Amino acid sequence: MSNTKHYDLEERTLNFAKKVREFVNKLTKSIANFEDIKQLVRSSGSIGANYIEANEALSKKDFYHRIKISRKEAKESRYWLKLVETDNKKDLELRREELIQETTEFMKIFGSILEKKVNKEF
Repeated sequence: MSNTKHYDLEERTLNFAKKVREFVNKLTKSIANFEDIKQLVRSSGSIGANYIEANEALSKKDFYHRIKISRKEAKESRYWLKLVETDNKKDLELRREELIQETTEFMKIFGSILEKKVNKEF
């Protein structure tokens, strides 16, 4: 049963990274946007990559370290999403808000995993 949960989050983070790539391909390629897009693409993919690494961790310490990185990358992705320029195009603004919401949900999920760790220790 727990493998199903891991798989669902792995799939969800993969789909998020794909959605980010679709989104950035529609953005204007200004100098500033180009640099922000590069950062966004990296951090969005890193969320899932680190989650996969967490699931393959050799120790609990390594697992929680990777989960912290996934949470950090979600937070960073949210930052870059807020920075990229959409030229006030409504469809891109809406898509950005959806992606920002997804990063917020990832942060809550990973935060909840880390909180369970803290509760187990005390």
